[in-house]
Amino acid sequence: MATPAPMGPALLTVREVAAAMRVSSMTVYRLINGGDLRAIRVGKHFRIRQNDLDAYLDARVVGGEG
Repeated sequence: MATPAPMGPALLTVREVAAAMRVSSMTVYRLINGGDLRAIRVGKHFRIRQNDLDAYLDARVVGGEG
């Protein structure tokens, strides 16, 4: 029996990213077009790697330690 090929990082739609961040889709498009959030263009659409979303959010954590 053949084993399935390992999948790479999850690809999210703009709508899924917007829902996860609780912002509008337009905000996600602005982040992509401004170069703040990395994305992959698939035809007319964008896909965002889960790793890229996590990196974007991690870079914007505020607050002190302790």
